Amino acid sequence: MQEFIARKNIERFRTLLSETRDESKRQTLLQLLKAEEKKLADLQVSAATKKPDDHI
Repeated sequence: MQEFIARKNIERFRTLLSETRDESKRQTLLQLLKAEEKKLADLQVSAATKKPDDHI
């Protein structure tokens, strides 16, 4: 579920970046996008290294 939310946030931030011309808003969106991409990467690494019995 967290990966889904991170992907949707990334999609939204990219859309907003393509529509926004205000430089301060763009910088904020770029920071948010970078943080969300890192979060998604961390979640994917965590899921890939998780043992089958870790969900218990």
